[in-house]
Amino acid sequence: MSNESAIRRDVGAIALMFTGLGSIIGSGWLFGAWRAAQLAGPGAVYAWLIGAVVILFVAFTYAELGAMFPESGGAVRYGHYSHGSLVGFVAGWAAWIAIVSVIPVEAEASVQYMSSWPWAWAQALYVHANNGQGELTIAGLSISAVLVVVYFLLNFWSVKVFASTNSAITFFKLIIPAVTAIALISTGFHWENFQVGIHGGQHVGNVAAILTAVATSGIVFSYNGFQSPVNLAGEARNPGRSVPFAIFGSIALSTVVYLMLQVAFLGTVAPEHLHEGWAALEYSSPFAQLALALNLNWLAIMLYADAFVSPSGTGTTYTATTARMIYAMERSSTMPKIFGRVHPRFGIPRPAMWFNLGVSFIFLFFFRGWGKLAAVISVATIVTYLVVPISVIVLRRTAPNLHRPLRVPGLQILAPMAFILATLMLFWARWPHTGEIMLLLILPLPVYLYYQAQGQWRDFSRHLRGAWWLIAYLAAVAALSWAGSKEFEGHDYIPYGWDQLCVAVAALLFYFWGVRSGWRTPAVEAAESNPAEI
Repeated sequence: MSNESAIRRDVGAIALMFTGLGSIIGSGWLFGAWRAAQLAGPGAVYAWLIGAVVILFVAFTYAELGAMFPESGGAVRYGHYSHGSLVGFVAGWAAWIAIVSVIPVEAEASVQYMSSWPWAWAQALYVHANNGQGELTIAGLSISAVLVVVYFLLNFWSVKVFASTNSAITFFKLIIPAVTAIALISTGFHWENFQVGIHGGQHVGNVAAILTAVATSGIVFSYNGFQSPVNLAGEARNPGRSVPFAIFGSIALSTVVYLMLQVAFLGTVAPEHLHEGWAALEYSSPFAQLALALNLNWLAIMLYADAFVSPSGTGTTYTATTARMIYAMERSSTMPKIFGRVHPRFGIPRPAMWFNLGVSFIFLFFFRGWGKLAAVISVATIVTYLVVPISVIVLRRTAPNLHRPLRVPGLQILAPMAFILATLMLFWARWPHTGEIMLLLILPLPVYLYYQAQGQWRDFSRHLRGAWWLIAYLAAVAALSWAGSKEFEGHDYIPYGWDQLCVAVAALLFYFWGVRSGWRTPAVEAAESNPAEI
């Protein structure tokens, strides 16, 4: 049975686009404009545009593989198909970190918004800081933990609360951001705010700050919902036309909404609050507090409601998604067998859900504010974008007979561009964030080696040869970040401008090395011989 006959293709282009749009506009819109303004000031407007362009390149490389492998947790396995188990394990681990950490950040978003309610007990949930980096208190973290448990339970018994009301939730999520931007702009707008610098004084264009905002302010995190139409590519009518339309349309429309929100935030902050610049601007619930300051009480109430609806819908969905990612990693023989157990009645991998619940609590209590955790998610998400542009080109060579419902035109140009841009975003995240995420990717390698030993190191040398490019790449990017200019928190051994050129050239070299390292893996042979099992 081919992939084409196994999957029903009845999702239209418009429905596919709105699936992506609903996923892109999640809790990120509640805080993204504030955090981007802290990092880049008025330059945050350009940060959203740059982020959209980068994500668009990456999204088109995902689209072909999403249609080829319409499986649970499929994105975890792309590197496994193209380069073997070691690349698959590292890429899958990064993808899982990026997604599992979304669960606690959604809970934190709801509670952080709650902290500006006009009651003492609510205001005690969040502590402000002079550097603009406040955090939740123990009480706030406790409520966040309860919300994480609620997300867990809604999936544990397979209660489809948000699935059954998805259309209403999506409409709610789309309308409220647009209404918020229009209401704020039309009620109170200060053009002079656009002349205020990041740290006060006159605004001067700071390209490095704008690029850092792209990588760490939550912009990448906000746009990451583009994967929803990609994951549904195998079920789309005429995917060759509808999937590119859905990807471009959802990213373009969400960019318009995010730009409106960013302009609204920049223009409606009271000028007297900007004496120390945008970097010192601290809010627990940015748009709701702006609405209250402008006596738009109806808007504030609507925002407080959305601060629970949107994050809860996303948190519940991602609780299910991460469990299936762990399940997919077990299928690649790099996680314990217990995580592959699926409940016979509810059809969900419950042991994987318990594991993810524990990890969510770890993230929750180590990163006690939306901005801090969103930065971690953003950098981890960028790492997940690195393998896919290479995998899709490799699989065109090593698996030419696999059915491709969508064959993206111009991929020979799009793929290297996507890889270079993703590498630059990783560099823009600044040292030591880059070094920390590399360390996080190395930590689970003993787990991989353990399972290789269980299999008597079968074909280990072949899998290792397929992964040398990625190992060297991670070390090289960390070294370039460490040695880069002070504008990106490096040690200034490589001057500003030249550091990014070095990163781009290195990325291109590693791209070609990665493409040459791909091979016809056992996973691809199994997929070609049993396509119905994908």
